[in-house]
Amino acid sequence: MSHARPKNSRDWLKRHLSDHYVKKANEAGFRSRSYYKLEEIDDAEKLMKQGDTVVDLGSAPGSWSQMAIKRVGSQGKVVAIDMLPMEAIQRVHFIEEDFSLDAGLQAVIVAIKNKPVDLVISDMSPNLTGVVITDQARLYTLGELALDFAVNFLKPNGCFLVKVFQGDGFEPYVKLMRSHFQKVGAKKPDASRDESREVYLLGRGLKNQ
Repeated sequence: MSHARPKNSRDWLKRHLSDHYVKKANEAGFRSRSYYKLEEIDDAEKLMKQGDTVVDLGSAPGSWSQMAIKRVGSQGKVVAIDMLPMEAIQRVHFIEEDFSLDAGLQAVIVAIKNKPVDLVISDMSPNLTGVVITDQARLYTLGELALDFAVNFLKPNGCFLVKVFQGDGFEPYVKLMRSHFQKVGAKKPDASRDESREVYLLGRGLKNQ
């Protein structure tokens, strides 16, 4: 997860620690404020139901997986992958691999038993260089990999939720999503910081491939 920080890091840290959603997450035992982003989107869009299978791409530190396993229940399944370690979450199948490499992709396919899934969520971010054009390009490369996976493994009525940043690459990526989904919408949850350029794109209803 990455956000643009103010020039004075101490100001950023002070504001982060006093952040309503950070406090709320800490008190509730959730791993990051991102929990509330997915919760808000799911409350509005009803993406998950009991018994669903969810794939969480770029899952560390695990707040989206925490949220997803709660919504899909004991009959559901959450498969999570990240190249960073993630502390175990009960009933979440975690894979510590790089999804952008073949080994990571194959591990996810094995975990879902090569069967269609109900929801693919992607909060993947590249290691940031600080060079905006480079970082945007890397982010959208990951976004394209996530989209490709969703198109190949979602059920016909499945959904795809992906984090992107507004700027270079945004419009072409929206266009690409629209070529695969009947409905594409942008979501900016309250738990996203106002200064952040992040936005979540939601694709519903796969077009005939």
